[in-house]
Amino acid sequence: MDSAVNVAVIYYSSTGTVFELAKAAATAAEKAGAEVRLRKVHELAPDEAVAANQGWTDHRAATQHIPVAALDDLEWADAILLGSPTRYGLPAAQLKQFIDTTGPLWAQGRLVNKICSSFTASGTAHGGQESTILAINNTFYHWGSIIVAPGYADPIQFQAGNPYGTSHVFQNGEIPPGRTELAAMDFQARRVVDIARRLRPQLPL
Repeated sequence: MDSAVNVAVIYYSSTGTVFELAKAAATAAEKAGAEVRLRKVHELAPDEAVAANQGWTDHRAATQHIPVAALDDLEWADAILLGSPTRYGLPAAQLKQFIDTTGPLWAQGRLVNKICSSFTASGTAHGGQESTILAINNTFYHWGSIIVAPGYADPIQFQAGNPYGTSHVFQNGEIPPGRTELAAMDFQARRVVDIARRLRPQLPL
């Protein structure tokens, strides 16, 4: 019997900030003993929009090796972490479009009791981080999933300051996630794996 928790880290990132958080989540989950799939969602923006932003262009080229998320990744996973930059306090359209394709899994109850959590980044402080995480979490309610937030369950959270999920202010891509944000993402992912393991009685603690 496979004893590993399956974790899908699915994200959208235009210039790489959320990607760095997603990589940190995937690494932490793997170190916690999980099988991990790191997946990006399909880019919806036209090529000319991407080409007009050098950071966007560079990030697209640098992440060509990352597979595009599919519904199979959700069905396979015991735990799911979704990440997106904020767009007016909401998740990016690219992640939302992927979420909107999950109807067949939802209708069959295949997402019930998945362990779920979310993370984000914004260009400015108070730029909609918490509302973006809460908006993503609305999906989990409809799926019948179990939301695991980091809370203040670890000392790093008193530095990170966001009990809803890891967040970062990137200021137009000029500031990558630092030690605090990466440590908060590490804790959040490990907490997700731990709760998923505890809720699967066939897995050893």
